Amino acid sequence: MKTVQDYIRTIPDFPHEGIMFRDVTTLFSDARGFRIAIDQLLHPYAGQPIDKVVGLEARGFILGGAIAHQLSLGFVPIRKKGKLPGKTIEQDYTLEYGKATMEVHDDALQPGEKVLLVDDLLATGGTAEAGIKLIERMGAEVIGCAFIIDLPDLGGRKKLEALGMAVHTLCAFEGE
Repeated sequence: MKTVQDYIRTIPDFPHEGIMFRDVTTLFSDARGFRIAIDQLLHPYAGQPIDKVVGLEARGFILGGAIAHQLSLGFVPIRKKGKLPGKTIEQDYTLEYGKATMEVHDDALQPGEKVLLVDDLLATGGTAEAGIKLIERMGAEVIGCAFIIDLPDLGGRKKLEALGMAVHTLCAFEGE
């Protein structure tokens, strides 16, 4: 029986030489693989009190939308700066090659709401940390962070766990 990891394609030297890009589009395009991933991502949270699912741009939208649908919850996107209309709050974060900014609508979450944060890949944890900070600034509580892939050598899990976050991943790839 195939595992989630079996559906993920590795593309060497993308976007730069020496990088092994973990491509989840092959997982998404296979109905069985996609179903397995969604079921496994939401399984630890079934029956827990959750008010919203938050997805990080861009593949977190695909996963978060599907999980929110399965749990009959609302979905909130956290996007790169300049992509959302209306009033937003923003959070800067550090990338391997510079800085970036994430945004969310300032009325997307209410104080006290319990939130599941979702994305496809956990690498350094910078994007997820920015998402967590945005959620917490709105007064909501992150009850868990779910990812398909963990790249443990890059330290993202440790960073999020140091923030007190429960981290759930489906598979891990060694190296970068």
